Amino acid sequence: MSLRRTTLAPAVDPRFGVPLRGISVDAETRCAHYNGPTDVVALRFACCETYSSCHRCHDEAAGHAAQVWPRARFDEPSVLCGVCRTAMTWPAYLASGNACPACAAAFNPGCAAHAGRYAEAD
Repeated sequence: MSLRRTTLAPAVDPRFGVPLRGISVDAETRCAHYNGPTDVVALRFACCETYSSCHRCHDEAAGHAAQVWPRARFDEPSVLCGVCRTAMTWPAYLASGNACPACAAAFNPGCAAHAGRYAEAD
């Protein structure tokens, strides 16, 4: 059984328990576009209330333009740790020091370079 698969519909992937889509998503949310050891987060988009492994997965699989997570909803979970499945708010993710606050899995520090693709600026 392969740990990678493509999820195109905004369905609940039984491995994650949240609506998640992506291209060749592995068991820790790495995808065809970002698959390094620390690429273990999925991000929720406001347009479809679905998590995607990355902005490119959303663009390829969603069939609509992405809408970033709005500042007015920063108190709602919008980032998923692919290692332990903890959902956190955007501010908690930003304050995490590039590691999951629940399991200490390392997050890719380079994601900050394109944070504006996922959430409104503070």
